[in-house]
Amino acid sequence: MLKLNDLKPAKGATHHKHRVGRGSGSGWGSTAGRGNNGAKARSGYSQKDYFEGGQLPLIRRLPKRGFTNIFKKYYQVVNISDIDAVAKNGDVVDVEYLYSAGKIHSKEEMVKVLGNGEITKSLTIKVDAFSKSAEEKIVNAKGKIEVLSRA
Repeated sequence: MLKLNDLKPAKGATHHKHRVGRGSGSGWGSTAGRGNNGAKARSGYSQKDYFEGGQLPLIRRLPKRGFTNIFKKYYQVVNISDIDAVAKNGDVVDVEYLYSAGKIHSKEEMVKVLGNGEITKSLTIKVDAFSKSAEEKIVNAKGKIEVLSRA
């Protein structure tokens, strides 16, 4: 019967550890396999991934462009054809409904409905923004729109 104290790795699976820096007789004395002098031969050496040997780094050679507008609003977009595919006639479609249907990836981010496709059902849609074409198509299908003020 196999016991825990009998366990050992398969033959050839392990190697003896090199004891470096233990005299010239070992073959790993003197520089201990680190080559000749320089920073890489010293203990504690580390180099940044983007270091380019002292030449001006690529990130500093490229010009700076543009800026980030801190007031920009980011929307998750949903087409009315997607809403039409998951909703039933008379439903109230809100952020929670779209999230549970898998049409948006977050309940916290704002949602905008776009007018791509057709809508055949009368729905009440409550989201943060609508495109003009989406508004027209929803109203023409006898639906209602409500703009949330979460911004």
